[in-house]
Amino acid sequence: MTQTTFDLAVLRSFVAGMDLGSFAKAADRVGRSTSAVSAQIRKLEEQAGTPLFRKSGRGLALTDAGTVMLAYARRLVELNDEAAVAVRGVDLEGWIRLGLQEDFGEVLLPEVLGRFARAHPKVRIEARVARNTELLERIEAGQLDLALVWGAGSATDVGNATSLPQPIAAPPMRWIVSSTVPWQFDPDEPLPLIAFDRPCLFHSAAAAALDRAGIKWRIAFTSPSLSGLWAAAAAGLGVTVRTAYGVPTTVRALECDESGLPSLPSIPLALHRGSGAGSPVVDRLASLVMDSVREMHASTQTVAA
Repeated sequence: MTQTTFDLAVLRSFVAGMDLGSFAKAADRVGRSTSAVSAQIRKLEEQAGTPLFRKSGRGLALTDAGTVMLAYARRLVELNDEAAVAVRGVDLEGWIRLGLQEDFGEVLLPEVLGRFARAHPKVRIEARVARNTELLERIEAGQLDLALVWGAGSATDVGNATSLPQPIAAPPMRWIVSSTVPWQFDPDEPLPLIAFDRPCLFHSAAAAALDRAGIKWRIAFTSPSLSGLWAAAAAGLGVTVRTAYGVPTTVRALECDESGLPSLPSIPLALHRGSGAGSPVVDRLASLVMDSVREMHASTQTVAA
């Protein structure tokens, strides 16, 4: 039986197209013409022996086979790039301090740090999971080199320099309820909200949306940790607001047609840099973090034909 050998250049174009939401944009990233990338995607479908895309409005969405192919394509491209870094003799050493939101602690942290550690075993990484306020304070105090922060943010003064946050994605906020306790919205009763202790961008957005819609609400549960919010929502104590990133199976995001609640805005996500912004170690980890978050965001998007 003849073995199928996928072309890494084709897989790279496929991944880029899904990440950017457009194969025309992917062509710019991989340095090929749009027609050449289209030919690559046709070749990939031929090799796969099954359709990878289906029509979705004006764009294309992945079939089940396409979703499987995308996961393998990412792994193959990542492994190729790790090998390229290793054999070129890149010998980074040092210490880097990374700050993340709890939303990414279980999903992003193991994947990113695992890839980084395999490629750069001499670099020591210290990771801290915390909320926005603490992460920004630590960036300004020089206690973190990188911090993944909700909100567009503003320039951060670090030492004698000013660091501009790098925007990564802007995922939509979602109303989130228990996966097992039936959801029922009673407009005659104040909506029970589950929220972080203030200040909280998600809480503020939820309150503003409800106030504009004339919906009464009350705080039913507060917690300083995301795990506390998930536990309260899973128990059916009320509704909380987050993005789709890192949502456990005990809760689920409400669909627009079932919630009875107002729409919520998107929330920017940005990477802030500390005083070590110019070092090769920080640059490499920053690139991995941004690529991984963009992949997470792109996995729920529809790609333009």
